[in-house]
Amino acid sequence: MKLTFRWYGENDPVTLEKISQIPTMTGVVSAVYDVKPGGIWSEESILKIKESANRHNLAFEVVESVPVPEDIKLGSENAPLLIENYCENIRRLAKHGVKCICYNFMPVFDWLRSELEHQHSDGSNALAYDENTVLAMNPLNSDLSLPGWDASYESGELKLLLKKYETLGEEGLWKNLEVFLKAVIPVAKECDVNMAIHPDDPPWGIFGLPRIITTKENIRRFFDIVPEKNNGLTLCTGSLGANPGNDLIETATEFADRIHFLHLRNIKYTGIRKFEEVGHPTPCGSIDMYGVVKALVENGFDGYVRPDHGRMIWGEKGRYGYGLYDRALGATYIAGLFEAIEKGQK
Repeated sequence: MKLTFRWYGENDPVTLEKISQIPTMTGVVSAVYDVKPGGIWSEESILKIKESANRHNLAFEVVESVPVPEDIKLGSENAPLLIENYCENIRRLAKHGVKCICYNFMPVFDWLRSELEHQHSDGSNALAYDENTVLAMNPLNSDLSLPGWDASYESGELKLLLKKYETLGEEGLWKNLEVFLKAVIPVAKECDVNMAIHPDDPPWGIFGLPRIITTKENIRRFFDIVPEKNNGLTLCTGSLGANPGNDLIETATEFADRIHFLHLRNIKYTGIRKFEEVGHPTPCGSIDMYGVVKALVENGFDGYVRPDHGRMIWGEKGRYGYGLYDRALGATYIAGLFEAIEKGQK
């Protein structure tokens, strides 16, 4: 496996110099952030990320993410042009050494939490989710402001999108995902790039929005649309694991050869559809981190790995979920897990 670290560019307080000091770190996961979804990334912007990383002995081989515009998910008349733009981004990224692209097909928002600074008893704080808090808000009747919701939408625009997705439904979203995959995956294969879809976070419908990358059965359906290996998965333990009914070890075992990117983080269940993010090691939460990694190693996983969301510890302030200290601790824990399990296989 290749250990990587999320980096949000030059304005990220977690600098490349700091990332490069984490033991066994091989590269950064980043993206071009000054182009709207659906636009074409300039080669100059891509090359700038690569050269900045390389100056700190870090590779830039994973992009997270190339956003999929709402028009593609909704199957609007603009979708064909936007899909072609997406394909061009794949070509340009491949030209400059990118091997894996993480993306998602979640309507409207990438992730959703009800709390950004949930206080733990040890003085740290982290992201948390409480379904009751979320459902107490109705975006069709009032303005909505929740962590993870795209604040760039005007209230009226958001309500219109919600109505469009309610009409589209899950099967409509599956149909539009199929159109996208059948156009994009051949280009990815030609460019030797692995596409790795991220599960929905959390893995259930909210406010009538369809969510489809939510279970092992749905992931199997996703792979069947385009059986090519380039059509792969980002296994995020915190996203799929938010539903206790998702057996992550079974998922890792069955799909190891189609998992190109691994997001490792732990969560602790505190109720029905209620959880808080915790430290990465297995004893900190409800996810068997060792079991997941063991299943992947035993079944031939050789992709990219990164520590996912971390707590804010030791007084650190920064981008919620993406501070340095706890994610660095998580990275060293992950490196230790892989070393021990891999050596145990020999």
